[in-house]
Amino acid sequence: MGLGGISLWQLLIVLLIVVMIFGTKKLGSIGGDLGGAVKGFRKAMSDADKEDDAEAEKLNKPDAEFSESHRDEAEQKTNS
Repeated sequence: MGLGGISLWQLLIVLLIVVMIFGTKKLGSIGGDLGGAVKGFRKAMSDADKEDDAEAEKLNKPDAEFSESHRDEAEQKTNS
């Protein structure tokens, strides 16, 4: 018993029929196209993760102008 009730022999017969219909050259080009698509998808996902990390870091980083004005106000309070 193989995958979900399909035996190894049944899988081999289906594979043989697919090769006979499409040919090895066409299957090779389909495999290459599929590999390129997966590679592009992974790259896009990693780029999106990097953008999300950069945006999260930007949101957590205090604004320079705000921190300077806040520091100036604190100094004025301590000097008074």
